Amino acid sequence: MDVADAAPTLPCLMDQPAASGSSLRPDARAARAERDERFRGLDFDAAPFTIAWEVTRSCAYACLHCRADAQPRRDPGELSTEEGRRLIDQLAGFDTRPILVLTGGDPLMRRDLFDLAMHADRRGLRVALTPTATALATPGRMRAARQAGIRRIAFSVDAADAEVHDRFRGFAGSFARTIDGMARAHEEGLTLQVNTTVCGLNVDAITDLVPFLAEWGVVQWSVFFLVPTGRGATLPMLSPEEHERVLSWLHELSLKAPFDIKATAAPQYRRIVLQRQAGAPAGAGFAFADGLDRPAKGANDGRGFMFISHTGEVMPSGFLPLSAGNVRRRDPVDIYRNAPLFRELRDPTALKGKCGACEFREICGGSRARAYGVTGDHLAADPSCPYLPASTRN
Repeated sequence: MDVADAAPTLPCLMDQPAASGSSLRPDARAARAERDERFRGLDFDAAPFTIAWEVTRSCAYACLHCRADAQPRRDPGELSTEEGRRLIDQLAGFDTRPILVLTGGDPLMRRDLFDLAMHADRRGLRVALTPTATALATPGRMRAARQAGIRRIAFSVDAADAEVHDRFRGFAGSFARTIDGMARAHEEGLTLQVNTTVCGLNVDAITDLVPFLAEWGVVQWSVFFLVPTGRGATLPMLSPEEHERVLSWLHELSLKAPFDIKATAAPQYRRIVLQRQAGAPAGAGFAFADGLDRPAKGANDGRGFMFISHTGEVMPSGFLPLSAGNVRRRDPVDIYRNAPLFRELRDPTALKGKCGACEFREICGGSRARAYGVTGDHLAADPSCPYLPASTRN
């Protein structure tokens, strides 16, 4: 199936409201400034802004860059429905209504998924879903997602070319199914996000995605920069110079794109934004109709972000496979606030190498996951960043 043939199946998505961009009316700028100030007050020592729960590691695909090394069968050690409901009750104890992303594997592989989502919504969490675009992404399930209180669906698209995307996903026809899934989600009134993983295999083709993202009416494009973990450890990472080039391009695109752009596992994007826009917030501070806003201050592994595995291990992120405790034995709120690993990751003075010496360490801090994946030390300098701190220059 050719991309050009697929795109017309989504003609109504252009009617979806765009995310707030940089060209704002004075009243909109004032409202955004007020919102940004509120978001700057968030205490990431006390609560994460976003929590990702890997509800299952089961998935029908075998994606080349899968951080989970997903398997076709469900793990018998997954958190049960009862354990999942108790976990949600505990997460509601943060009292800040964090975003809860139900992810996997393929979360649609769990029959109790929408019961768990509804429970989370009722407990005040803001729920999003990242399904795999398989035959399970039916109109009925998209309707059930909306009825359960899920606000946004994020689909993965790694190229505008069906053949390249399918090669990434390890399944012929996955691109066509993704298009169908997005159409079904939109028909049910769910907002759309697209996630794209960038590595040496597709970096020269990501610009081709932009017109399709605009046509699909996505509210956010989350660009993941490859971290060498799981199956992704076998793929080529971008060089530091390539990271800088792509991030600079994304910033230029963000000034005119009709959707929000989020750089994932590349916190140096905040440094680039500040260098190019003096006084710009460290994070986007975007507000969306679905309520899944973004904070003005940037989150990072363990700092504003928490990951819970399918067996209950609490980690700083899905790309940083270091456990700080298990929800079966300890309250996740206490783990996030008090576990030595999380406290260390929120301390910029603990960083080593040039990240520790960098004048941008407070708003960036480097990818702790990539530092660990490449060097084995989660506090080492992020090898993807070419920037030399002022204190290290001759």
